[in-house]
Amino acid sequence: MDAYIALGANLGRPLETLRWAVAEVSSLGEVCGVSKLYQTAPVGGPSGQPDYLNAALCLRTRLLPLELLAALHDAEARAGRERRERWEARVLDLDLIVYGNWIEAGPPLTLPHPRAWERAFVLAPLADLNVGLAHPQTGETVGQALARMDGSGLQAEATDWLSFS
Repeated sequence: MDAYIALGANLGRPLETLRWAVAEVSSLGEVCGVSKLYQTAPVGGPSGQPDYLNAALCLRTRLLPLELLAALHDAEARAGRERRERWEARVLDLDLIVYGNWIEAGPPLTLPHPRAWERAFVLAPLADLNVGLAHPQTGETVGQALARMDGSGLQAEATDWLSFS
């Protein structure tokens, strides 16, 4: 099944952490694509946070959604993430956005991700991968949702950010 995962980081060494995260996630299946890297201002949470680096990837996996979510949370923990406060700054954030046409009304998992189609910092990287990706419930595509948003806070940083030179 194709799963779309959003990646974000704003503490420590975000670029290196996101590179590490792509390698970790690749052990869970086949990475079919990785977006450009974006720099974005924090949305919500405590004030004074540094900007985020955000990206997305498509993973073809045999793991079921809850198994994949558990593996993503495990990778976050191994990267040093501690969950204390909602929308706090973080070493690594891995969000399962869409898993095929799977619909789940958690907890512990809600699919599609409940706020993904409201956030330009999620949609812009997803658009790099599949602008026609449709919300499994509403049918609205990533491109349609992104067109109705203010993307002025997004700054594309790099297309070749996975190269280590």
